Amino acid sequence: MDIGIGMPNTVQGTTGGQLLDWARRAERAGFSSLATIGGVSVTGYEELTVFAAAGAVTERIRFLSNVLIAPARSSAELAKQAASVDQLTGGRLTLGMGVGWRATDYQLTGRDFNDRGRLFDQQLHDLHTAWAGQPVVEGTQPVGPRPVQQPGVPLLIGGMVDATIRRVVDFGVGWTAGGAPPEYVAPMVEKVKTAWKEAGRDGTPRIVALAYFSLGDTEEDSRRYLLDYYQPMGSDTAEMIAGSALRSPEAIRGAVDAFAQVGVDEFILDPTVSDPGQVDLLTEVVF
Repeated sequence: MDIGIGMPNTVQGTTGGQLLDWARRAERAGFSSLATIGGVSVTGYEELTVFAAAGAVTERIRFLSNVLIAPARSSAELAKQAASVDQLTGGRLTLGMGVGWRATDYQLTGRDFNDRGRLFDQQLHDLHTAWAGQPVVEGTQPVGPRPVQQPGVPLLIGGMVDATIRRVVDFGVGWTAGGAPPEYVAPMVEKVKTAWKEAGRDGTPRIVALAYFSLGDTEEDSRRYLLDYYQPMGSDTAEMIAGSALRSPEAIRGAVDAFAQVGVDEFILDPTVSDPGQVDLLTEVVF
C-alpha cells in the first residue's frame, strides 16, 4: 500500500512558504502523493493552485485532490485548470472529486446544490470531452490545453451511494473513501470491485482512503482545527471527527495496517496543524 500525505491547505494560519516547504519535505521523504481537501466556502488555499506551485519545487511526487467539490465549478473551468496543472507538473495530477455536503460551496459559485448529482454526471462526460480536444459546448473552441496524461487526468470518485459506483465504472480509475473508517470502507471496496468486473473494465479500480493525524504536542491545535472545519455538520459529528484523529505513532501504524487489510491501495494521512516538521515526524513513523 502506498502512503501519501495531505497538505495543510485548509489549516488556518498556514503560509504559502509552509506549503512549499511541506511539498519539498514530502518528496524527499518518499511519500507517494501530496493531497488536499477543501471547498470554495472553506477558509484556505485553492487546491489546484497549490498543486501548480508545489509542482515547481518537486519532481516525482504525485498530486491528489481528495476531494475537490467539482460540480461547484463549471466543467470548462475545471477542465482547463486541471489540464494546466497536469502540463505544469509533467503529468502528476489525479483528481479526486465528489459532490460535497456544504450548500455554501454552491451558493458562492452560483450553482444549484440540489441539482449537484445531475451536474456531476454531466461534468464527468464534459471533462473527458475537453481533454480529448473537443468543444465542451457546441460552437465554441476547445478550452485546452490537453493534459499530459491521456486520455485525460485520472479521476477518483468520492461518495458512498450507488451513483458513486456507477460513476467510478463509467468515468473513473477508482474510488476514494474520504475519511471513512476501515469497517465502512471494506463493503464499498467489494461493491466497487464487483461492479468494475461486471462492466468488463480492465485491471482493478484504485482505492484511496484518508485519516487525519498530528504528532507531538499538538492535540489542542489539531482538535480546534477539526472542530471548526466540521462544525457545519453539527457539534456531535465535529467532536467525533476531532476525537478520531491519529495522534500517536501506535495509532498511525494501526490505521496503516487496518486500511491495507481492507484493500486500500493508497492511504493518505492528512495534517491538522501547519508546521512542516509534521512531515518529518510522520516519516519516522511510516517509513
